[in-house]
Amino acid sequence: MPLDNDSQIFSEETQSVFESYSALDTDAKLAFLYYVYEKMGQSVTPAAPAAADPELAPLLLGNFFELSGENQLAIMREVVDSKDTEYSQAYGALAPNNQLVVWYAWAQGMGKTVIDMPGNYQPEKTIATALSQIEKLEFQEQISLLREIANTMGHTNIKPIPTQAETGKTSSL
Repeated sequence: MPLDNDSQIFSEETQSVFESYSALDTDAKLAFLYYVYEKMGQSVTPAAPAAADPELAPLLLGNFFELSGENQLAIMREVVDSKDTEYSQAYGALAPNNQLVVWYAWAQGMGKTVIDMPGNYQPEKTIATALSQIEKLEFQEQISLLREIANTMGHTNIKPIPTQAETGKTSSL
């Protein structure tokens, strides 16, 4: 998945990690996110905590925790795959910092209030490669990368307003 023109990812190293992540299948993407939060722990939090508001996502940060593990996993897959579902739409409507809050909360709950990784799970080599790449990035690059990854998920029907260059028309008052 190529980065869009509005991407916050600028360095070649960061783009390489994003491309490695994008090449993963759905479950490998979930495993990657799990390992990122497990390895980096408390350091992987929203870059601007004041801009993140967990109360904006009650469906994802409240109701979600009451569901069965199988339903939680299905919802996570729907969000990663940008399916047009209730939970994926709720996620897609969030600002990127709030999307990071959702993944952070889900990672913190894994094995307790959120379905855990299977005990016999063996990560693909591509996951290990992407993890080693992200560990080499500066902290701000890591946050920008995670924000970009989080922002590629979820479903939204809102489309960006076409630019003048795209439409060939000037705006009128």
